[in-house]
Amino acid sequence: MSRLQRLLRNQTKVDFPELWKTTLKVSAALILISVVALLVRGVNLGIEFEGGTVWEASAPDVSTADVRDALRGVGQADAKIQFVGGDVLRVRAELDATDATSVAEVSLALANLTGQTVDDVSFNSISASWGDEITDKAIRALIVFFIVVAIYITLTQEWRMALAALVAVAHDIVITVGIYSLFQLEVTPATVIAFLTIMGYSLYDTLVVFDKNRDYQRRSALVGRATYTRIMNTALNTVLLRSVNTTITSVLPVLSMLIIGTLVLGAVTLAEFAVALLIGLLVGTYSSLFVAAPAAAWLKERQPEFVELRDRLEARAQSRGTSVHEVEDVAVGPSPSRPAAPSSDRPARRPPQAGTAIPPRPRKRKRR
Repeated sequence: MSRLQRLLRNQTKVDFPELWKTTLKVSAALILISVVALLVRGVNLGIEFEGGTVWEASAPDVSTADVRDALRGVGQADAKIQFVGGDVLRVRAELDATDATSVAEVSLALANLTGQTVDDVSFNSISASWGDEITDKAIRALIVFFIVVAIYITLTQEWRMALAALVAVAHDIVITVGIYSLFQLEVTPATVIAFLTIMGYSLYDTLVVFDKNRDYQRRSALVGRATYTRIMNTALNTVLLRSVNTTITSVLPVLSMLIIGTLVLGAVTLAEFAVALLIGLLVGTYSSLFVAAPAAAWLKERQPEFVELRDRLEARAQSRGTSVHEVEDVAVGPSPSRPAAPSSDRPARRPPQAGTAIPPRPRKRKRR
């Protein structure tokens, strides 16, 4: 049976603790790249956060150099120039709405460049104070989100689970923002909403893993017979198909929204929201399996009762001349990398010798 067939039948035997050694290095590398990008390139904040004035006009046959030359004549050579939706020109400058003369000069220059009237060039001005207020509210929303989530997981699970989940969420935010910084994607209020959405999705996927692990911890057949890491591995294999299905069904609508919003409708805000969602969904699924789970296992394995359990299992394995994993296999089942070993308590069944006939089973007499 292939791996895909096992996945579709929810019969996977993935050795997640072995994969954690590699995935944690991948996460560390992604975080390092994201931090360097944030320090070097910074975040491309939208006008809602920085304030200023934005002009938009249809410019299918205009280049960035032409726009720069036209703006240099009105003293705005340092303005940010973008082409969104294919042929829509967007210019952003740090001008206050009260400076009507400068705003009119830029509008006239863009109208002459694109061969349109001034009324065809739209502009929107936002004061810097309003942008600072939006930034403060966004930061406050993130802080409140972290506090509420930490309290909820602590009450329903425990503080170690809450810490592991928040580590995974922070991992998702840093990498997502790092990708935005690396490619200089604009961060708008729609992007912040998408960030909050993907954090909720990541936590949902993580809590599904933790709940399944807690169910296995309560089973009498596993109590005192397997380490926390091994039971977590069993829980991850149980919910793997659910995580894959949830990710696919979530990514497909987002991809449709991204393609239709960008290529068909030319809706820039819709595309910005979809990009953040797409990145967050993929990173969130990854973190629930390869960040939150190992973080929780690392914290739990340092509790006295689990340290004592591991010592007891190692002593039992040493007395039998086997490994700890083979002792755990009796309760949990064999790992994918190890075949099932015969139990030392029962003698192995001898194969029939050559030349000996196996008598047929007697037939039952039918009642007349």
